[in-house]
Amino acid sequence: MPTLSEVLLSPANLPGVHADLRALIDAEVADKTGPSGLAVKGGYAAVKKVSPSVIDDAVKSLWPKYVTALEPLWNRWAGAGDFGAFLASHADEAADALLGVTDERIAVTSKQAIKKVYSTMRPSAKKNVIAALPRLGALVQKWAG
Repeated sequence: MPTLSEVLLSPANLPGVHADLRALIDAEVADKTGPSGLAVKGGYAAVKKVSPSVIDDAVKSLWPKYVTALEPLWNRWAGAGDFGAFLASHADEAADALLGVTDERIAVTSKQAIKKVYSTMRPSAKKNVIAALPRLGALVQKWAG
């Protein structure tokens, strides 16, 4: 049986996976409400204004590391039910693994505007990642399940 990385990072699947990831990100941002939702939407718009391709570039560069971070959870899940629900039931572990990837990337970026936006959004990032886990799990299961 192929690994999660082999399936999700295969050249045949990557264009579709990337498109689904961009749609997931847009949907998660659009769903945010209230004052914190306005902050997320504002930060997202600011990052896209700095560089219109930044989201696509981030998806392409970070996705392999996110897949690596998800692989242990995928292996523990082992096909029993809904992977999104499994991720949600392991929310702290999954969110910390995913945010660890982003934190490492931000630490080495030379784009100060992106660092600034990330630093203002990072304190609430975990709750936003946790909220996205069901959709992310469904995306992963769609392509790898």
